[in-house]
Amino acid sequence: MLELKNISYEVDDEGGHVGILKDVSLALPSDRFVVITGPNGGGKSTLAKVIAGVKKPTGGQILFDGQDITGLNITERARLGISYALQQPVRFKGIRVIDLLRIAAGQELTAAQSCEYLSRVGLCARDYIHREVNASLSGGELKRIEIATILARGTRLSVFDEPEAGIDLWSFQSLIRVFEDMRKSIAGSTILVISHQERILSIADEIIVVADGRITRQGPREEVLPELIGTPSAMAGCEMLQERG
Repeated sequence: MLELKNISYEVDDEGGHVGILKDVSLALPSDRFVVITGPNGGGKSTLAKVIAGVKKPTGGQILFDGQDITGLNITERARLGISYALQQPVRFKGIRVIDLLRIAAGQELTAAQSCEYLSRVGLCARDYIHREVNASLSGGELKRIEIATILARGTRLSVFDEPEAGIDLWSFQSLIRVFEDMRKSIAGSTILVISHQERILSIADEIIVVADGRITRQGPREEVLPELIGTPSAMAGCEMLQERG
């Protein structure tokens, strides 16, 4: 499905170029739940943005279903079937939740269909469906609404950048159930999550560790997770082992 070949990403600094991603190569097949983890500042979120098309790599190639998408922007990649959920969801003054879900689905969803998506992320639909996506919503509510739009899109590749950020314990437990449900309900799709949370890592098919802009470990959850838990020093700066409560 998705293949990255020797991806690099550099930014200009006063002293010259600074490498954020350094020769990253990986292949993600269909029908997988993959979690990328690693120390803070290691390049995880940048990698997610490069995959989604928010940032353009300064080197390398990205293939999606065999098509070179390296030069495509986020809108063009979305049309091909790639969804991206931000760490901090965007607010849209004047747009109702039902409008956002209809835009995501690309069709005129009924109120009942929209309510179903909201219910799947733990929101009481009648309280939210006609609300504006504005400052009246909390960060946790916005996060769940954003995830509902991803469900409505039903895309081949869904990228979530630290979806647990800013949500409470109940929402976090609901989030785990949503991911488990997505794995079952969207056939042939791949879910890619950037996360520090052991609970999310524990339901992954595959774990990728990114540190200092490079992939330092990649493999099945059964192999990688015990190593991470057993050697927290290898994850310096990473909050993976912290539980919300």
